[in-house]
Amino acid sequence: MINKIKEIAENIFEDIVQIRRQIHKNPELSFNEYETSAYIKSILKSWRIPYIEGIADTGIVVLLEGNNSALKTLALRADFDALPIIEENDVEYCSQNKGIMHACGHDVHTAALLGVVKILDTLSKEWEGSIKFIFQPAEEQYPGGAQQMIKEGVLENPKVQKMFGQHVFPELEVGKVGFCPGKYMASADEIQITISGSGGHAALPETYNNPIIAAAKLIISLEEHFLPCSNIPAVFAIGFVEANGYCNVIPDKVELKGTFRTIDEDYRCLAHIQMQEIANKIANKYNLDVHFKIYKGYPSLNNDEKLTSQAITCAKEYMGDENVVDLSLRMTAEDFAYYCNKVPSCFYRLGTANNAKGITHGLHTSQFDIDEDALRIGMGLMAYLAIKS
Repeated sequence: MINKIKEIAENIFEDIVQIRRQIHKNPELSFNEYETSAYIKSILKSWRIPYIEGIADTGIVVLLEGNNSALKTLALRADFDALPIIEENDVEYCSQNKGIMHACGHDVHTAALLGVVKILDTLSKEWEGSIKFIFQPAEEQYPGGAQQMIKEGVLENPKVQKMFGQHVFPELEVGKVGFCPGKYMASADEIQITISGSGGHAALPETYNNPIIAAAKLIISLEEHFLPCSNIPAVFAIGFVEANGYCNVIPDKVELKGTFRTIDEDYRCLAHIQMQEIANKIANKYNLDVHFKIYKGYPSLNNDEKLTSQAITCAKEYMGDENVVDLSLRMTAEDFAYYCNKVPSCFYRLGTANNAKGITHGLHTSQFDIDEDALRIGMGLMAYLAIKS
């Protein structure tokens, strides 16, 4: 079976590369991926693969049935939205949509999953059960496409029992993949704080209540509170501060924006309470108003340990032991976590770097790119995981 999958992957490799490049050239932001969705459907039509459209607006689902189709149903997911980044790569497939770029590799995910469709359709008489292929919009922007697709029944009819997601990983050389059983990625909450005091002339401190002082104290207090929590991985960070005063003008208010992330959902709930309590203490101490708003984002991502262990074994069979590595916890977030909360799932990483070729830039950067050999590996391994799981 491995040899058959690799042979088909090799035969369709150039087509999948061109699909990836076409998607890369025409990126679209979350909740606006209409042309991308249309392009995916055009490929499926040309292959005479039936699909269901309009799930979460631009989402697409393909259902392939093998032998004994009622035996099990497994799902595979790819996302296809892009990011608001100006691409700086000098390649023929550079983004044609100014200010928008596939800087997180969702073009790769989608092209690879289309390759898996082709492989498994060709081999449909040689595997059992049913396989859903979920082409999902809007991973990059909350509330995310995963939530909406789940609400609209993507995991039902037939009911999905297991699920895989694959993501590019520029920290890993092409030809390798990585897995992490159990807790893997963090939740992500957005913090927005407004501190309201009373402004005035900087030379007359008796006439104003400076919100900048309170803002500085609040930032330091929150940072110091969460820094010692090394037993539970967590990150609190403020990335935006706006006061709109001047050298001799004290403003009426300060706006802060930041993020809170943790691996543990129970601690996440506790931390929300603690943040509010710290903010209230600052408000009382400085006799001003602190409006502290937490926008709860994606949950933490937990890979099913049994399924992930099985996937590691399969990956070693397909790629060799030396090409399968262990991954450490990451404080980045993913809306694939919503699927993990519904069915046993495995979210793993596909190596895309090539140091010799200078393909080393990280995700969400203007020069991110991949060694396209990763597409051959990505579609082949995912097809094998789907058949063997």
